[in-house]
Amino acid sequence: MTNGWKKLTEIRNEIHAKKWPKAKIDYITAHNGGIKMYGGAKGNLKGWGKTPEAIAYTLKTVGLADCVMGSSTMDFAAEEGFDNDGDAMKLWDAAIEIYNWEVNGVA
Repeated sequence: MTNGWKKLTEIRNEIHAKKWPKAKIDYITAHNGGIKMYGGAKGNLKGWGKTPEAIAYTLKTVGLADCVMGSSTMDFAAEEGFDNDGDAMKLWDAAIEIYNWEVNGVA
């Protein structure tokens, strides 16, 4: 049964990738001390980064949606490999500062 679910997940991910190939980042989750970024659908992973520079690079490459929603893992980041609960948001904010400066010319 596990292989059946795995295959269905693979098919679903392929459909999402075809449906939203140019979707901008609109959903983030804390994961393993970094941030996963999704576009168009939660299953449509666009990137993962552990540094502000890596996250900003993904944002510049993929694009940033007008509205980005965050998983509850962003609030409880200590459960996802961060030292403190607020550290995932600090990482995201630092990445946004780099993105805003490099893309929008705004500090």
